Amino acid sequence: MSIFALKRLWLNALTIATFATIAMPMSGRAAERITGYFPPFKDFSVSVKELETFAKDGTIPADYVGLAKQTPPEQLLQLREFLQQRFEVSPSYVSQFTNSPLVERLLERLGDSIQADLRRNGMKSIRTGLISAAADRKQGLTVINFVKQFPGREVNLNLAEVFTIYDNLAELFKRRDKTIVALDRIAADEAATAPQIDLSKQVDLRRAGTFRWQKRQFDWLDRARNRRVPGDIYLPQTTATNPVPIIVISHGVAGDRTTFGYLAEHLASYGFAVAAIEHVGGDANRFRQYFSGLAPAPKATELLERPRDVSFVLDEIQRQGKSDPTLGRVDVERVGLVGYSLGGYTVLALAGAEIDFDRVKRDCNPNRSLNLSVLLQCRANELKPQRYALKDPRVKAIFAISPLNSTIFGKRGMGQIRLPVFMMGGSDDLVTPAVPEQIYPFTWLQTPDKYLAILEKGTHFSTQSIPTGDGIFPVSDSLIGPDPARARVYTRALSSAFFQKYLLNRSDFHGYLTAGYARSLERNRIGTSNLAVTSGNSDLGLNLVRSDAAEPLVQALQQEDDRAPQLVP
Repeated sequence: MSIFALKRLWLNALTIATFATIAMPMSGRAAERITGYFPPFKDFSVSVKELETFAKDGTIPADYVGLAKQTPPEQLLQLREFLQQRFEVSPSYVSQFTNSPLVERLLERLGDSIQADLRRNGMKSIRTGLISAAADRKQGLTVINFVKQFPGREVNLNLAEVFTIYDNLAELFKRRDKTIVALDRIAADEAATAPQIDLSKQVDLRRAGTFRWQKRQFDWLDRARNRRVPGDIYLPQTTATNPVPIIVISHGVAGDRTTFGYLAEHLASYGFAVAAIEHVGGDANRFRQYFSGLAPAPKATELLERPRDVSFVLDEIQRQGKSDPTLGRVDVERVGLVGYSLGGYTVLALAGAEIDFDRVKRDCNPNRSLNLSVLLQCRANELKPQRYALKDPRVKAIFAISPLNSTIFGKRGMGQIRLPVFMMGGSDDLVTPAVPEQIYPFTWLQTPDKYLAILEKGTHFSTQSIPTGDGIFPVSDSLIGPDPARARVYTRALSSAFFQKYLLNRSDFHGYLTAGYARSLERNRIGTSNLAVTSGNSDLGLNLVRSDAAEPLVQALQQEDDRAPQLVP
C-alpha cells in the first residue's frame, strides 16, 4: 500500500478517534483560492475551480503539469477519489463533535497550518466549513465542498508544517512496517522450532464449545456512585457443582453490550460465565444523546468510572448470588477480563497498571503526537494527579484488544502489572497503532506470562461487530480492513485458550498459545457457513509471540528508535 493511501486511511481514522469528521482539513483548501508558503521557496496558488475540475476529470492545472508527471498515476487517482469522497454525517453531529474540548484543541493545532485570511489561525474557519458542507444536502461533506464552504476568499497553507506532518507520517509507517517484519521473523523462528499442533486431534477452539448457556439482562444501580451499570450475563448450563469463573467484557468508545456479543457467546459455550457490560458514561446511547444535544460530552472521570463499573458488577453478582442459586454458581474470585480500545485501558487498570501523571503532563502539554489515541489518553490531564485505587485483586488474567496505554500508563505504569496478559492488535490500526500501543507495552510488562498477537493488515475495527446502519460513527470498509470474520475467529480461538489456561488451570491448552498454533490458524480453513469465514487465501495474517520474544523485540525497536521521526507516537 502506498504512503499516500496509508495517510488517507490515517485521515479517515481521525474521524473516529476524535469523535469528528475532521480528517478533511488536513487536505483542506480555500473558498476561492488556495495559497501555500514555504520560505524561502516560491509560494504556490491554485483556484478552487481548478481543484474541482481536477477531482472530476483529472485535468491538471497548467502550472502543475510538470509536477503531476513526477507523481505516480495511482496516487493522482487516489487523490481525486479522496477529494470527492462523501462523509455521511449530519451537521448537528459535526457541530457537537467539533465543539468538544478534545477536538477544539486538535482544530487549533490544525489551524496553525491551515490558516484563514491574513494568515490567522484557521480553527474557527475549519469548523464553519465542516458544518456548512455537512448541511449541504446536494453535495454533502466532501473535501471539495469543505473548500467551497471555507469562510473568506482564500486559505493559506503553512507548507513547512504540512510537510513536517507528511514526512513524519511516512517515517512512522516505514518504522511500523520494519517492526512488523521483525515480529514476523521472531514468530517464524519460534514456529519452526516448536512442535506443530495437529488440529484434527485437538479441541477446535474456532468452533463453539459443548456448553449450552442462558442470557440474562441486568440493569444494576451503584448507589454509592449514583450510576447505572446495565449489561448481559451469559450463564453456562452445567450439572457440575464447582463454581464457574467469570469473564467481564468492556467495550470501547460508543460501544455497548453487543459489540463483542459473538465473543461472549463463544466463551460461554466453553463453560465460562460472561458479563458484557455497558459503561453508561461513554456507551452508544450516551453518544446518541450527546450528538442530539441532550447530554454533555463524556467527562475525563470516565477513565476512573469504567474500572469501577467492572468491580461493581463483580460485587453485585456476589451479593445477589447469596439469594440467587444461578448467580451463586459464579466464582467472582476467578475473574478474567476482555477489553477493547478504551476497554483495553479499562482492563489494564484493573490488572494493576497505574496512571503516570508525569508522563501525561510531559506528552500532553502540548500534544504533538501523530498517535490518534493520545488525544483520548490526554484526558487524564484533567484529573487530579494522585494514585487511584483501580486494581481489583479478584482479576486473574486479562485479554486486551487494541488497547490504548502508551501515554496514560507508559512504561512505569504498565510495569506494575503482574497478572497473565494477552495483548492483541492490528498492524494497520490507525487509532491505537500497534507499535506504541501494543508492541512497546508488551516489552514493558514485567509479568512472565505475557502474549502478543498482531493481525497483519488488521485494523482497529477488525475484531468487533460493526453495526449495520445504526452505528454512531461511519466506519468504511477500508477502516474495517480485510476479512473481519476471520479476525473474529482468531479472537475466539486465542481468548478461549488463554482463559482455559489461566482461569481453569488447564495446562493442556498451553500449546494453543504458541506461534505454531497461530500459523496453523492461518493455514487451516473452516468450511462451516455459520462461522462466515472466507474460503481461499486471506489477506489477514496472524503472528503470536510470548514473553521470550520481548528481548529481541526490544532490540528491533531500539534500532528503529535511532531513526525515529520528530513527532513520534
